Amino acid sequence: METRRDVFQAIADPTRRAILSLVALEAMTAGAIAGKFDSTRQTISKHIQILNECELLNQTQSGREIYYYFNPEKMEEVADWLEPFRKLWEERFNKLETIMKKAE
Repeated sequence: METRRDVFQAIADPTRRAILSLVALEAMTAGAIAGKFDSTRQTISKHIQILNECELLNQTQSGREIYYYFNPEKMEEVADWLEPFRKLWEERFNKLETIMKKAE
């Protein structure tokens, strides 16, 4: 049975987050991405495959090379999930700031 990964599983790994950071700046080939890590090329290819399955990476072919680039639209799922927590923490920091100003 095939297991379908989601965006949260994909970004849970620090290597995959680092790959996303790299390709967010510029499209890169798998070899160029692998060259930035101490891991084997096979390991990095597996990470790229997972990111691709979760649609966090898109790819285009130019000649014989496949270039991977970041898909920011897919990160909206993460941003949407985080939004209530961001609001909660913002409210708490505002309350803390008010308390600290009163204590001055």
